[in-house]
Amino acid sequence: MTTYVWDYLPEYYNEREDILDAVDKVFSSGALVLADSVKGFEQEFAAYHGAGHCVGVDNGTNALKLALQALGVGPGDEVITVSNTAAPTVIAIDGTGATPVFVDVNEDDYLIDVSQVEAAITERTKALLPVHLYGQCVDLDALKAIADRHGLAILEDCAQSHGATQRGKLAGTTGDAAAFSFYPTKVLGAYGDGGAVVTSRADVDAELRKLRYYGMEKVYYTVQTPAHNSRLDEVQAEILRRKLTRLDAYVAGRREVARRYQEALGDTELVLPKVNEGNTHSYYVYVVRHPERDRIIEALKAYDISLNISYPWPVHTMTGFAHLGYAEGSLPVTEKLAGEIFSLPMYPALPSGLQDKVIAALREVL
Repeated sequence: MTTYVWDYLPEYYNEREDILDAVDKVFSSGALVLADSVKGFEQEFAAYHGAGHCVGVDNGTNALKLALQALGVGPGDEVITVSNTAAPTVIAIDGTGATPVFVDVNEDDYLIDVSQVEAAITERTKALLPVHLYGQCVDLDALKAIADRHGLAILEDCAQSHGATQRGKLAGTTGDAAAFSFYPTKVLGAYGDGGAVVTSRADVDAELRKLRYYGMEKVYYTVQTPAHNSRLDEVQAEILRRKLTRLDAYVAGRREVARRYQEALGDTELVLPKVNEGNTHSYYVYVVRHPERDRIIEALKAYDISLNISYPWPVHTMTGFAHLGYAEGSLPVTEKLAGEIFSLPMYPALPSGLQDKVIAALREVL
């Protein structure tokens, strides 16, 4: 039996009764779109973050895109972010008509190099989009100081950082808004697509509610600003409500898996994840580094272990973003990391026996 980086079935078997009850509750309610489950989840997810508002949408990509639009980002603007991220971060910027502007990342934590941000700001810069990659927060105090000096909005990409904290504050609670994904692999994952934006700005909340529903406000069937249908599904919202009560336990489980990796692999040549001072890591993925990454991944196949790379191709090197004009070597740390990083199996319900199998195989291969 092949061991993969992620598997939802162990968690499903543990929670099956509650998940099926959530589905039945919605189907029996008589209301299937933007009803009590979505409203309830929005209130509870906002409360979890100590925020004033949460708007549920259909996926994490649209959470980013609509949040940018609600913050006033559009054609002609620039948004500063990183290339070492999942492509949807950049696709969302492109979808507003704005131009993504990349800065490099730190080699030790893979997060945006905040020291490079100010030099990338121009008169067209409208927002900063830090990515809390792999489950760890960017240095938000330093980034916010830059944003405040230049009058820029901050949209936190929290797709991978549910439950992570920095100096006691949850990811998603420092910027003007924060976008979350509930794709099934996420720390808080649905059983399909889903997303949300958290904000304490009433104006952003009002604009988001309009943008997710065709651009209609208050009176349906009357469009104020043309938009799309980006509603969070009622069934997924009810499942997320149930799972939200277990989010802290999921994060604790991931940290325990990470602890076992650290204990068992700390004396090897692998570069293990660094947790910055003041941060707690939620370990969406457990990313390690080695200059012989490709050899290691290939050798592990003989042990029926299939590992993942997050991410093998930096966004600025992709054909679809060639028009941005970033030449090879323009983001040297990002490009170096792309050739060395790979992910080990990570999910709260990961059986200890499977983790031991991965650890033993890695030690042999190394």
